[in-house]
Amino acid sequence: MAGLPARTVVPLCGSVRQRLGWAVLVFVLGTLGVFAGLTAYSGDVSLGGAGTRVALTGAPYAVAAAFFVPSRWVRSGALAVLAAGVAYGGFVGPAQAQQRQHDAEIARYREKPELLYLGDAPQGMQVSHAEVGPASFAVDYRPTRAGYESGYVGLVVRTPLTPTPRCPELTAKDETCAVDAHGEMVMVHDLPGGTREVALTRRHQNAEVEVNSQTLDESGLRRLLNTLHPLSDAELEKLMREKAIDYRL
Repeated sequence: MAGLPARTVVPLCGSVRQRLGWAVLVFVLGTLGVFAGLTAYSGDVSLGGAGTRVALTGAPYAVAAAFFVPSRWVRSGALAVLAAGVAYGGFVGPAQAQQRQHDAEIARYREKPELLYLGDAPQGMQVSHAEVGPASFAVDYRPTRAGYESGYVGLVVRTPLTPTPRCPELTAKDETCAVDAHGEMVMVHDLPGGTREVALTRRHQNAEVEVNSQTLDESGLRRLLNTLHPLSDAELEKLMREKAIDYRL
């Protein structure tokens, strides 16, 4: 039926058998185009709204039919449409989808900007891992020469539970805790073998920050706290690129 009005421009539609063959070819080629579009759409490539997608469903059949028209301009136009579809579905669309996913991931990490603070890594160390939680931001610092040197520093920025840091009411006999005049809390835990675990807690902006380590002493931890700064876009991008940050529910 569709081949009847096309007899004047499509030589392949001269007879009933030819029209049937033409219809089968257009249907097969167009359906392959529709499947290609569905594959791209399932890969998060945007094809517009519902109305646009319905209209695009007929485009592959129109392009397939155009290739049977013996006109250089019509075939060139069909080839241009096909090339544009392949370029968008295979390259431009996926790149845009990946960028949207990347932007959504950044927005998720930045839901609590008041907690996203980072301190400069101590000498010989680097940020090895970071974790964003609903009410905290935790960072692990480990030696740059991992496997050859030992050491650890932990940083936690969290929503404060009390107006100022306070020592726990009960402490173990091998623990000491003190809060200075500036509201900074120092807790020292003596471990077997003469090792000491030191934890410093202070208020920073609207958050509470704690650093702890068995490697650094109080002065080293205090220097780290003094370098606290908002997590920059470049630092976040680096953590994401190295897959050194994740989100915890």
